[in-house]
Amino acid sequence: MLIVMSAQATAEEIREVAARAESLGLQAHSIHGQQRLAIAVTGLREALNPMVFETLAGVIEVIPLTLPYTLVSREAKSEDSVVLIGGVPVGGPHFAVMAGPCAVESPEQIHAIAASVRRAGAHILRGGAFKPRTSPYSFQGLGREGLVALHDAGREWGLPVVTEALDERSLEVVCQYADMVQVGARSMHNYPLLKACGRAHLPVLLKRGMGSTVEELLLAAEYIVSEGNRSVVLCERGIRTFAEHTRFTLDLSAVVAVQRLSHLPIIVDPSHGTGKRHKVVPMARGAAAVGANGLLIEVHDDPGHALSDGQQAILPEELAELLAQLPAILPLTGKALAPHASIAATA
Repeated sequence: MLIVMSAQATAEEIREVAARAESLGLQAHSIHGQQRLAIAVTGLREALNPMVFETLAGVIEVIPLTLPYTLVSREAKSEDSVVLIGGVPVGGPHFAVMAGPCAVESPEQIHAIAASVRRAGAHILRGGAFKPRTSPYSFQGLGREGLVALHDAGREWGLPVVTEALDERSLEVVCQYADMVQVGARSMHNYPLLKACGRAHLPVLLKRGMGSTVEELLLAAEYIVSEGNRSVVLCERGIRTFAEHTRFTLDLSAVVAVQRLSHLPIIVDPSHGTGKRHKVVPMARGAAAVGANGLLIEVHDDPGHALSDGQQAILPEELAELLAQLPAILPLTGKALAPHASIAATA
């Protein structure tokens, strides 16, 4: 349910609406749009009675909402949300590129790749310190040591950093070093982790599960936003189908679907979405052409010896070539490359 407030509504009238909702066991979420202030009320649908709020002072209209993901829907907020990651805007007309290795392998490796992706024009440095691997015998990441190296490399080259948390315990550590926390495809249904991310102070990159629908992705985002964290960026990273020519099927139509249903930004991961190095750049160009808000790309300076997913990592010079091509594609969808972070590079 959405309660539209008068432009002249006082702070006391707004508090009274929220208090009335809370007295009924509901939650009130203020939504500041360009044209109006509204209060989204969430909770058990049986308790959502518009008549309770229609007569309150300052209330213009009470609108029943039809979608189950109330807070992330276009019904609640028609304008595009823009999420700031270390000063880099993602969403609306801004297109940001997150790039780096699948895993942080050593301080020397991540510093060298950070230098390469910054020179190529990327905005945000990615790298895994906690790795959820299919095999228990595969490289699992360096943990806190990897986070320290990632943070230091990002600060050295003026890049905010994004990295994955696997559970609530690792989330606490990630929040100490990262500018954005990633919830991976395998964790999209980890509801305790989603709720914990909603209570954290970091922006969240939420990846679509490999067997999940768009609605399930938006409901997962609702878990985060309902806990108070509205800085959520969605990520399409490919789904499992019958296809054998690609590791996953990159669903670029999900970008269009999400932008019709939700105000949250959505980026595309063509690395996991294809699993094949030669497919990454073409699909990245496709993501830009359909209107995505950014890219998440795996980059390694020696993919043949990468400890994780080297087969889908592109070289730094390939990233630079892609970044040089994007200004010709992005105007088709009314977007442009985002400004870089205000973090001062020390190198």
